[in-house]
Amino acid sequence: MFHILVCEDDKHIRILMREYLTEEGYQAYESDNGDAALSILNSTHIDLLITDVMMPMMDGYTLSKEIRDSGYDMPILMITAKGATNDKRVGFDAGADDYMVKPIDMDEMIIRVNALLRRAKITCEKKIVIGDTCFNYQDYTVTVNGVNVILPRKEFLIAYMLISQLNRIFTRTQIMDEIWGFDAESTIRTVDVHIRRLREKFEGNQDFEIITVKGLGYKVVKR
Repeated sequence: MFHILVCEDDKHIRILMREYLTEEGYQAYESDNGDAALSILNSTHIDLLITDVMMPMMDGYTLSKEIRDSGYDMPILMITAKGATNDKRVGFDAGADDYMVKPIDMDEMIIRVNALLRRAKITCEKKIVIGDTCFNYQDYTVTVNGVNVILPRKEFLIAYMLISQLNRIFTRTQIMDEIWGFDAESTIRTVDVHIRRLREKFEGNQDFEIITVKGLGYKVVKR
């Protein structure tokens, strides 16, 4: 599930966006200003940002620039009442990937969100780097401080799934369905076995840790 942050100071528009995104199957987060959005970004993995321009405390232009300067590369969809070409240029220069002018059509917003996420997935390098640990999806290799760590394919896929969305909890069933498929004959306890093996191989790793969330599943957190 993709995580989308809606930054909009108009409560009614924000709620409407959230409802449309939720209905489409996305996990939606809300903030009413740029400062609050940055706080969410610092604690939660976000795949795409939808931001208004005119907001109190920090406007959408400044928010987008702050995000890009901090190294975040998620797509940004900017929404504003300003439709002049120069306003759009300022938005794109600040780091926006797409632009919509109010009043917006919610169905069109969903189409644009889908396209931005699809484009981001296509251009993704399929490589995750966290500290001195690198997961390369292209050849299923892992290196820690330049040293190769050998993982069987399913162990790699589980680790990649967890580490691609830090702090997100994945249930055993979600992992099972994603890695083994819906028709797999193995039980969900197979997931526990693979998690135990991953922990053994990355015991003492200084970059991340696999956490058991009792009654729910597993997640990866930064050390």
